[in-house]
Formats: sequence, C-alpha cells, structure tokens
Amino acid sequence: MTPDSIDRPAIDAVLTQDLLTRIRGRAAGYDEANAFCHEDLADLVDAGYLRAHVPEERGGLGWNLPTLSAAQRLLAAYAPATALAVNMHQVWVAAAGQMVARGHHEFDQVLDETAVGEIFAFGISEPGNDAVLFDSTTEARADGDGAVRFTGTKVFTTLTPVWTRLGIFGKDVAGGDAPLIFGFLPRDAGGWSTLGDWDVLGMRATHSYATRLDDARIPAGRIVRRLPTGPNPDPLVFSIFSAFLSLIASVYTGLGDRALQLGAEEAARRAALTTGETFDRDPDVRYRLAEAKMDQLSLDSQLRGLVAEIESGADHGPEWFPRLVTLRTQATRTARRVLEAALHVAGAAGYGRGSELSRLHRDALAGLHHPSKDESAHRTVADALLGRLT
Repeated sequence: MTPDSIDRPAIDAVLTQDLLTRIRGRAAGYDEANAFCHEDLADLVDAGYLRAHVPEERGGLGWNLPTLSAAQRLLAAYAPATALAVNMHQVWVAAAGQMVARGHHEFDQVLDETAVGEIFAFGISEPGNDAVLFDSTTEARADGDGAVRFTGTKVFTTLTPVWTRLGIFGKDVAGGDAPLIFGFLPRDAGGWSTLGDWDVLGMRATHSYATRLDDARIPAGRIVRRLPTGPNPDPLVFSIFSAFLSLIASVYTGLGDRALQLGAEEAARRAALTTGETFDRDPDVRYRLAEAKMDQLSLDSQLRGLVAEIESGADHGPEWFPRLVTLRTQATRTARRVLEAALHVAGAAGYGRGSELSRLHRDALAGLHHPSKDESAHRTVADALLGRLT
C-alpha cells in the first residue's frame, strides 16, 4: 500500500470535524426513537459524500477505494448506523466503478445517476437464501420488450425511506443457462412495498426494512447482467463481493476504533477505592486493553492491505473469496471483542441504556447477520483449502 493511496486531506475536507460532531450528536436520538438518519444523510449529501467514489470526469469527487474505506471507517467511529446505511449506496457505486473499468458500460448509469443525486440501495438478501448471489428465491419474468418483472421478498433493504434506485436480482422462471437477472428498479416504478418491520436490537437508524416485490417491472435499459446459478467467475460477482465485504469491514473497524477510545477514556476516568489510582494504572486493565488494541491493529493491517489490493487489481485468483470473507469475519468479530473489553473496563455504568458503549455493543451484534455469515465464510475457506464437498 503506497503512502498516498488514502487521500486524507480529501476526507477531512468532506467529513469535517463539525459535520462529524453533529452526526455523533444525533446518533443516540436516532437509536432511542428508532428513527431513520434523515438529517445525517442530508448533511452527507450536501457535503458530496454520496458521490465521493464517482470519477471526477463524471461529476464525483474521484476517491479511490482505499480513501472511501478510510472515510467509512471514520464515519462509523462517529455513528455506526449512519455509516452502515450509507455503506449500501457506496457498495453499488464501488461495484459499478469496477465493472465500468472492465468495459461493462451498462453500469455507467450507476455512476452518472449518483453524480446527480440518485441514491442506490442493496436489494439482494432474501429470507432463507444462504446461496447469496449464486441463486435467488425471487421470480423473474422477462417481457417481450426486454423488461423484466420481479416477484419475491428482499430483506435488509437498507435506506428504505430514501432510496431512488434499488439494485435487485431474481431467477428467470423460463430457466436457461443464465437465469439470474440483475437490474435497478426506479422508486417510482411501482410494484414494490415495504413491510415496515424494522424494530431491532442495533443499527436502528439504517431502517433496513424488508421489501416485497409484486410484479415490479425494470425496463430493459436497467437490466445489467444475466448470470448462471452457482459459483462463477463473472466480474460482477467479484465486484459486488469485494465492494460489499471490504466496506462492511470498514464500518466495523471504525466501530472498534471508537470502542477502544472509549475504553481508554473510561480507564483514565475511573479510580479504584482500594488504591486511589485510576484504572489506567491497573495491570489487569492495561493487559485487557492492550489485547484489544492488538486485535484492532491486526485488523487495521488486514483491512488496509486487502482494500489496496482490490484497488490495484491484484490477482489472487480463487483465493480472493477466502480472503474477503475472512476480512469481514475478522472485522465483525474484532468489533465485538474490543467492545467486550471496553465494557469490562467501564464497569456497570457502561451497561446502562444511555451508555454509548452499550449502544455500540448492540450495533456490533448486527455483524452476525451480514453476508457472508460465519458458517458460509467457513465453508468458503474450507472449500478453498480442502476442496468442495460433492
């Protein structure tokens, strides 16, 4: 990773300290009210953040993936749920950027429309679908004019109140060699509804409602890919997985950054009655927080290294997917471990409902549910190491 691969002045110019302070100040209120982060999103749109990864010649800020990853990590340290909400838009922009760079210009629409203010959401996950991108329970029916109608249920549709383009896929009922159809549904197209079911433990401000598709029609010009079922080397698979898993990891790394900071502050603030010394002098506390810092430093190197390799086009061949699922798994695990250490140091006050550490811990638990889940990640790594089970 080259020293200038992350443009930190560019990040600071967009995610200013004043903006980040306002965003952190609203986070607890969104969580308590189970409210969507409308004000945060408006501030980020005004700052140009949603078009940060769009090339400058297309009207964006021209950030590379390492810069975007570092920015998402920083934003998550101030408001994890807001960062996760914005993340799903950024995933589509990053994936589209990779596809366009490879000559697949049907994805130009994502970059060009992002530049003029459209917001993309991720409508991929389905209840009970552990195949993720490799199969779908959503029915797709092609019209004679090339348009496709989708019927099914998508879960964890982050940005539900505000998206203007929903990236979805489904399985052609007519079958064929490439039955999985991907496209972008305009919000005003109709044929969709939200199930209004987002009242969850953490990451509440994302409003990741389930979405029901009922003959939702995507015009031919917005159908961008057809793929076979099962694992395959199509560049869209890599583009989505690499963008999604690296940016998800960025959010949870930022969450861990904040947890470690709060743990150190609590250790310096609290004093033991028996010794009169603050807990940052206690050997056991020092060991516990040092262990958490070691975990965070290992993750830092893993995240920055892998994102730099995605950006540079490194060729890991079939090893890419084990590396990517390991990054996501380690990021979400590390966030939980660091928070447990910080909560231990904070004492009973950290367990209170109004504690930031308590809220962050609930947010971190959402990491259990992002693809690739723990079992799927281990299958991917085992298959790479031992061969696929037949």
